[in-house]
Amino acid sequence: MTSSSSQSKNRHLRDFLRRYPDIKAIDIVLNDCNGIGRGKIIRRHELEGLFTSGRHMPSSILGLDICGEDVDETGLVWEQGDGDLRAWPIANTLRPLLTTNPPRAEVMLTLHELDGTPQSSDPRHALSRQVDALAAEGLSAAGAFELEFFLLANELGPDGKPRAAHNLVDGSESDKTEVYSVDRLQGMLPLFDQVYDEAAAAGIEAETVISEYAPGQYELTLNYRKDVVQAADDLVRLKRIVRRLAKEHGIVACFMAKPMEDYAGSGMHFHVSLLNEAGENAFAEEEGAGFTDRLLHAIGGLRETMAESMLIFAPHMNSWRRFANQSYAPVSTNWGVNNRSVALRVPAGDRKARRIEHRPAGVDANPYLIAATVIAGMRHGMANKIDPGAETKGDGYSQLEGTEDFPRDWRAAIEKAKASEFLKDALGPDMHRTFVAVKEAEYLRVASTITALDYDMYMRTV
Repeated sequence: MTSSSSQSKNRHLRDFLRRYPDIKAIDIVLNDCNGIGRGKIIRRHELEGLFTSGRHMPSSILGLDICGEDVDETGLVWEQGDGDLRAWPIANTLRPLLTTNPPRAEVMLTLHELDGTPQSSDPRHALSRQVDALAAEGLSAAGAFELEFFLLANELGPDGKPRAAHNLVDGSESDKTEVYSVDRLQGMLPLFDQVYDEAAAAGIEAETVISEYAPGQYELTLNYRKDVVQAADDLVRLKRIVRRLAKEHGIVACFMAKPMEDYAGSGMHFHVSLLNEAGENAFAEEEGAGFTDRLLHAIGGLRETMAESMLIFAPHMNSWRRFANQSYAPVSTNWGVNNRSVALRVPAGDRKARRIEHRPAGVDANPYLIAATVIAGMRHGMANKIDPGAETKGDGYSQLEGTEDFPRDWRAAIEKAKASEFLKDALGPDMHRTFVAVKEAEYLRVASTITALDYDMYMRTV
């Protein structure tokens, strides 16, 4: 940590302690390869030590599966003797948690080796590595994520399946889709008003809320960031805010990709553009001209690398239930303008705001790894001047030419990711090894589990 950054963090700490004298406990959180917050709760008097000396954390904290169990094949457990590394707070992330009683705060961490070098299986460092590579090319990435999620009742329905949460204002229930319903939104205002307040306290610029395309499904949009790492920080923090506040209202914020089998799943669309050294949009075309070569080549790179990157965008068994015809989840690598049936959408509008909307990822994916992979794909396309092919017009679900190599299930995605030299370069070899090893361990856990569906279909029939 540099002297200037250390001084800035310590100044932030002093200002925080002066402003919030009642806060006694602090959640210290780093995000693993699944995007799950891992860490500890410390007391107020321990904060100064965190900011001046960091905090010891075991190397294995980044090698856990979705259930929080060690995955030895990551190389982060016994190969290293599960030794301690050092976690450092991320600048300007020490923030109050407004509704907690007694008052608590939260600060985000990244993991480093004991000599101060970034730990290479930390997802945030993987993204920073791609940002640095882009900077060497005279560019920076700006962007924002969309957060889709379900608000569900604590209790399952009579059929044993999830059901939409009740209206928080009048207690009524509905199993209707009600897309874009303002009345549905008004019924959840006690929660969303708190979400906006908490987001503002965390320095997150949350914007529009929408009733989405399934019962109990919503979307929150985030303001565009010129720093794509901060955009990913916003997303992981906002998920924690929504989950905690929903629990306080007696309901469940669900970030599964596909919790309801008969309805659309939840995506994490990533809007991304590139800025030149003058801070101007490098994708923007001249007035009256067609799309720039840089934009088209970036799309070409994303198309060419998408098949081997799908495990990043759809990292769980449930993720793959989201991909279906006319589901607003893409089933091809196609691209188009102002078209929500494709994987790579160029939104209509002001050329100065020209960007790519990357649509394959589910809300269950890790935003740091999504952004790292997308940036690497764009860099690959621009460096090799890859032609994106013809624009898809109309129904993208009926135009699937050239997608024979696209994985159709979790196992195929794991195999492609494991063999991918592109993904190894995009994430770094250690992050690649960690992520693939965790996914393989999770696959084996799921594949060996006998489900209720197995018993229903086979126990008395075969």
